[in-house]
Amino acid sequence: MTSELRKRKKSEISSEASGKDDVIELKKEVGLVGGISLVVGTMIGSGIFLSPAGILAQTNSVGASLCVWAGCGLLATFSALSYVELGLMIRKSGGEYQYLKEAYGDLVAFLLAWTSIIVTKPSSFAIIAIGFAQYVTAPFYPGCTPPDTIMKCAAAFCILIITSVNCFSVKLSNFVQIFFTGAKLLIIAALIIGGFVMMGQGGTEYLTNAFEGTTSSFSAIALGFYSGLWSYDGWNQLNYVTEEVSNPKRNFPLAIMIGIPLVTVCYILVNIAYFTVMSPGEMLASSAVAITFGDRVFGAASFVVPVAVACSTFGAANGSAFTAGRITYSAARNGHMLNIFSYISVKRLTPFPAMMLNGIIALIMIIPDAANFSTLIDYFTFASWIFYGATFLSVIVLRIRRPKWERPYKVFIVIPAICFIASLYLIIAPFLDNPSLAYLYAAIFILAGLLFYFPLVYFKKVPPFMDPLTCFLQQALEVVPPPMQPEIEEDSEGSAGHSIEEESETHKF
Repeated sequence: MTSELRKRKKSEISSEASGKDDVIELKKEVGLVGGISLVVGTMIGSGIFLSPAGILAQTNSVGASLCVWAGCGLLATFSALSYVELGLMIRKSGGEYQYLKEAYGDLVAFLLAWTSIIVTKPSSFAIIAIGFAQYVTAPFYPGCTPPDTIMKCAAAFCILIITSVNCFSVKLSNFVQIFFTGAKLLIIAALIIGGFVMMGQGGTEYLTNAFEGTTSSFSAIALGFYSGLWSYDGWNQLNYVTEEVSNPKRNFPLAIMIGIPLVTVCYILVNIAYFTVMSPGEMLASSAVAITFGDRVFGAASFVVPVAVACSTFGAANGSAFTAGRITYSAARNGHMLNIFSYISVKRLTPFPAMMLNGIIALIMIIPDAANFSTLIDYFTFASWIFYGATFLSVIVLRIRRPKWERPYKVFIVIPAICFIASLYLIIAPFLDNPSLAYLYAAIFILAGLLFYFPLVYFKKVPPFMDPLTCFLQQALEVVPPPMQPEIEEDSEGSAGHSIEEESETHKF
């Protein structure tokens, strides 16, 4: 938006904003409990209730599938530790987008934003919403699969409600996250306890000779990790809301070190519980593993399982949407998206336009009949790990290029190196063993962002109608530009002066 339009809109809303001494910006509403809930609540979603069959199908044995679950948890923990250093050094919301921008420049950051905003973040939201729909509609269609139209309507309802909540209030979204995280931990505890009871009654048949028939395929193990890592997706959620975390030096690492190990233990124990009552063949045949388990273990109380799992997926969808809006917001602040998507609601102090964009794209993604769950997971994980790998490498790159930046937390350099190698494995393995055009299409889509980067960002050839359109949307949505993006600077003693609190005071709207 031009400076004249900004000034005009500023004068129009001055009566509403008058009397406020604080900055019109996203507030620090995420504390330690909220941070843990965001990590745990986003990670525990539909994956643990839908992905066990996917991992088992690739590994061909109970023992190997449990090892994949543990390996995914270890990789998620190492990955999060690498991100803690980046998050406390570059205290800007937006996650990988901000780190890639500092390490490699605008082009790589734009490709990440392009892929995340158009594909990976909305697809994550859509996949979780579909999982929610499966469990909400299943009790009404016993013995058969619910019609696609009904499931899509339920998924659309989930997307609309969550988008509305996140547009309305950060506090309300945070409360929803904490509430549904508590609910999902209760159902996880119930599944684990039920599994131990069945084990005590002799349900160990499928846990003996656990590694019999394990696959030796290089590609199959990678695809098993794909399904598992989908269930662990969310380990980096705090990095997307860095500017909204209170006392980040304390709460950031604590939330990570409490949340991810907790989820890992829960996942392994829940899978063991499944195998106390279900054979590998039955698990592969079941489209709703948790419901099958509940029917066999909880008897008349089994109706609680689909309700609880629906709550779990709803909470995960809320966390996914909450963070997805922040990367759109951050990219727009840096001129990598339309200005309107960086604007903040005057009344609600939420990234209203960015949240709406994410919700609209997610709604579009649930429409096609061809989209099935496992294919969406593969595309999502493949595209995500390309940029995760580049981010792990950025830890090393920034150690070399920016040695004087302040690092409140410094990860052992071997850890991001291991994560980078693991990401290369996850990207390359499917091509080596079983090449598929689907992955090539995903790579082509990422590079297609160049068609937009050079004319719109590099050469700044913005269509002339964008200024009046932005002005109209700004007035219609009652949103204003955010404070200037804080820059990371080195002071005379070699530390990075990038405190969000201090710099926001400098750039008041």
